[in-house]
Amino acid sequence: MIKLVRVDHRLLHGQVAFSWTQSLGVDCILIANDDVPQNDIRKTTIKLAKPAGVKLVIKTIEESISALQSGVTDKYKLFIVVESVADAYKLAKVCPEIKHINLGGMKVREGTRNISKAINITPDEEQLVKELVNEGVNVEIRQVPNDKKVAALDAF
Repeated sequence: MIKLVRVDHRLLHGQVAFSWTQSLGVDCILIANDDVPQNDIRKTTIKLAKPAGVKLVIKTIEESISALQSGVTDKYKLFIVVESVADAYKLAKVCPEIKHINLGGMKVREGTRNISKAINITPDEEQLVKELVNEGVNVEIRQVPNDKKVAALDAF
């Protein structure tokens, strides 16, 4: 069961690893990212942030989609973390069970505008979010579980 998909350019770090994992009651974190599986430094850093008692799986986007569609992840209470809106969009388009996406950390990049404390979004990303919302996906902005939920569209 997919509990939440989070977009965070830092992927797994203290805030995500502990507050979100505990709040969601998950037993498995899936890092869906095309760079990390081949990047030993990033992989090691992510593994260091893994909370005790929680399974950590690191897969490419395509491998993640295959795993989600195969049913192999069904036995877990799953927290999926991606680096970009585009990656969250790819997963949500092929996995109808993704109903909730959290925008948690998107750094300043060329062409972005700031819409929240830690969210900087491009016009293309904004369009992807709008498409997801129109298809019934709840897209919200929140850094930690105790923060007030802000609907992404309300921030645009």
